[in-house]
Amino acid sequence: MKQGALMLDLPGLWLEAEDRRLLRQPEVAGLILFARNTESPRQVAELVRAIRKERPDMLIAIDQEGGRVQRLRRDVLRLPALADVAAVADAQADAVARAAAWVMATEMLACGIDISFAPVLDLDYGRSQVIGNRSLGGDPDRVARLASAYIDGLHAAGMAATGKHFPGHGWAEADSHFALPVDDRSLEDIRQSDLVPFAALAGKLDGIMPAHVVYSRVDPLPAGFSTRWLQDILRAELGFDGVIFSDDLTMAGAHAVGGMAERIDAAQAAGCDMLLICNDRAAAEEGLVHAQKQGLQCPARIARMLTLKPAGADYHATPEWRQAVSLLREFVLV
Repeated sequence: MKQGALMLDLPGLWLEAEDRRLLRQPEVAGLILFARNTESPRQVAELVRAIRKERPDMLIAIDQEGGRVQRLRRDVLRLPALADVAAVADAQADAVARAAAWVMATEMLACGIDISFAPVLDLDYGRSQVIGNRSLGGDPDRVARLASAYIDGLHAAGMAATGKHFPGHGWAEADSHFALPVDDRSLEDIRQSDLVPFAALAGKLDGIMPAHVVYSRVDPLPAGFSTRWLQDILRAELGFDGVIFSDDLTMAGAHAVGGMAERIDAAQAAGCDMLLICNDRAAAEEGLVHAQKQGLQCPARIARMLTLKPAGADYHATPEWRQAVSLLREFVLV
């Protein structure tokens, strides 16, 4: 029995008949929402209820990092980029990171969303345009510390945490959405830098998303298709026992291993538990047919990512909300 499940997306704000058909397929265990799926918290909550009516066990995700990566923007707080959080002086930075995560998670959980793919653990070297201010900085120990506080905020709200992009996307200059980035540093160099936050937080993270980056002196395959990275280093060496999410298999950085069927096989064989296919319905259909032929079975560990405790509709009235927002406003972050 092959372990693995698909996470797909939707074209619009509401479920269509074709969407419902896809949702009913057992190989599809997750959905990710993009800006095109989000009009307001009320609309998102209605969409999520419709999804849950079809599949109560569906894992629903979003990218709500803050800054330039915030899919839902209307009638929620405009969240700071992680670089702005990291710019706060050390005496308050941990508390601010925790508050930013708690606020984001609380708003998403109130919509019925299970997870935001956060935090970003990549280091910022001033090289990668796709990472940039999404990062908590260039000091690996400080990134690990602030990310730990951020994870505490997610967990306190009731949301699982997913670190990305293992083992670090900050050094490679190319954007893996449009090209295949190559990082030519040695494994020892990566261990002393980019890998530090992942190693420090491996026991605390619930999920990890690998990068579509080739680390050429370690493995010729991108990390998300590499048993060396995912099995030997992430699982065996770092002891990570959570969910491994592939990054989007339609991205240019994933094309290195072949067509969609080959990408699914390679990601699953390397150890990815959930395989993302986004922004291309034809590719999603092709991937689903292949997953069905392969008899993919949803790994039990994916259930750990579901909401730990839903947020109440009146969360704005709670002392925790007022305290967290007040702290963020003190530093002009919201």
